[in-house]
Amino acid sequence: GKLRVALNMRNQLLVSGKSASGEPEGLAPSMGAAFAEKLGVPVEYIQYDSVPKLADDAVEDKWDVAMIGADPDRAEHVEFTAPYCQIEATYAVPTTSGLRTCAEVDKEGVRIAGCAGAAYVLWLERNLKHAKLEKVEGHDETYEYFSENGIEALAGLRSKLKKDGAKRPGTRLLPGKFMAVEQAACTKKGRVQGFKMLSEFIEEAKTSGLVKQLMQKYKVDKDLTIPS
Repeated sequence: GKLRVALNMRNQLLVSGKSASGEPEGLAPSMGAAFAEKLGVPVEYIQYDSVPKLADDAVEDKWDVAMIGADPDRAEHVEFTAPYCQIEATYAVPTTSGLRTCAEVDKEGVRIAGCAGAAYVLWLERNLKHAKLEKVEGHDETYEYFSENGIEALAGLRSKLKKDGAKRPGTRLLPGKFMAVEQAACTKKGRVQGFKMLSEFIEEAKTSGLVKQLMQKYKVDKDLTIPS
């Protein structure tokens, strides 16, 4: 047998790129490979461009273990381990904006643009009290929508918002975070033994320093933190 590891190819912090032979490289693929090694089986990567599709495919048995952002909305068919790293989500606002903190964004009259299906957007759907969330398909499309419609705030992962700064001239990032996307491993619900082994592996990877080493290897240690 082999271990089929599902990956979200759109998360560039966790999947840094591909090797010459086309295999995914980065923190998430390396975590999957390390778990396969522990089980003594080869690893096969199942690549996805959409997390909702990845989560739904658990039912069809298309993969054994997935490395994705843990979110209650994605947990219908899967069980998540504790997170092995987290990514801060914050807002970009126009430089002229009076908004100074993430908490201030959630008020009447504020519209927030966000990429549909992203873990931080799912969180906003559940937690916003006053601001209006406007969901757009695709990251670049979300930036365009934000700019063209004079939207008050744009939600995103801090690292991606920083990297894509040139796509949004005249904006600044708010300090701090409104939430952190917890990256975890998951298996299909009902796999008690497999889930127990996976959970133990994730804890070991954190305490042994493996996660930290891999973060440094792929140069994402500035963008990710390891939850205790």
